[in-house]
Amino acid sequence: MTLPTTPLVFDGHNDLLLRLLLGHTTVEQVRNGGGKHHIDLPRATEGGFGGGMFAIFNPDPPGASSSLDNMTDDMALSGLLDPDVALRSTVGQAALLHELAGDGSVIICRTAEEIETALDKPPMAAVLHLEGADSIDPEFRALNVLYALGLRSLGPVWSRKTRWAEGVPFRFPSTGDTGPGLTEDGKRLIRECNRLGIAIDLSHLNEKGMDDVAAITDAPLIATHSNAHAICAHARNLTDRQLDMIAESKGMVGVNFAAAFLRPDGKMRTDFGLDVMLRHFDYLIGKLGENGVGFGSDFDGAMVSREIKDVAGLPKLRQAMLDAGYGAALMTKLCHGNWIDVLCRTWK
Repeated sequence: MTLPTTPLVFDGHNDLLLRLLLGHTTVEQVRNGGGKHHIDLPRATEGGFGGGMFAIFNPDPPGASSSLDNMTDDMALSGLLDPDVALRSTVGQAALLHELAGDGSVIICRTAEEIETALDKPPMAAVLHLEGADSIDPEFRALNVLYALGLRSLGPVWSRKTRWAEGVPFRFPSTGDTGPGLTEDGKRLIRECNRLGIAIDLSHLNEKGMDDVAAITDAPLIATHSNAHAICAHARNLTDRQLDMIAESKGMVGVNFAAAFLRPDGKMRTDFGLDVMLRHFDYLIGKLGENGVGFGSDFDGAMVSREIKDVAGLPKLRQAMLDAGYGAALMTKLCHGNWIDVLCRTWK
């Protein structure tokens, strides 16, 4: 049976830039294939992966407990990163995205219209995203430079603390009610992102921080890669109260493919079926409506179902969605239409 590669997917989150920074793959391998990571251009074409948010993530120093490949069910997180070290990492990853563009693997997009234009081309449509604003200075000079380089989406925190806010720990079972909200600097950051037209990502923010963002922002509330707490009681997932807030703002949530945020038992194991993912899609559509849900895979930053494995496995998920009764119009919305719409309304 031939599996569907359309509608093309625009995805809310991936960590390919970090994989490049750490030397887990190369710019050439992204273009030609052959790496062991989740995303490259040949497999993206095979799977109908049209592009997405390419995250800059600043890792802990070597040996720290919260490295990308050392996550546990209750992981201890490090404190504040050295901002100079974080800035070097941030600039390095932004430069790598531009190298990918120069090599023909991506097209850097700064508007919703550019995403629409680039989506069906062989290079992937790429929006630069900052996952954790560790490298941003209080005067926002780095923010403005990154904006000029294409930054259009920003999460004030990863799961560690920054000068702006506190993130949720990797804890199961738990809610995201784990600490105080935005700092005064954090409130200034939200206002500055609103002024520039940078989307605010709520995915790693704790509950009080999300409440503070909702009270300040004039943009739709967006969680680029989060799931339903009612199904998987992980601190990283969104409670019904939070989903109601997102729905009221006409925002959206990208479904995270990470095992620990999907499985009802919260385990970081890949032996689960696509039906587990569909439960989250169904629940979120029920809470947010058909216009409020999309993909937020966390490819290259998470352990995903072995039934998908990487971007080339996306046709299996599309087929499962079709088999579950998702119609053509809904599929287009979920795969890319909702992302383009919410970013259009956010970036103005």
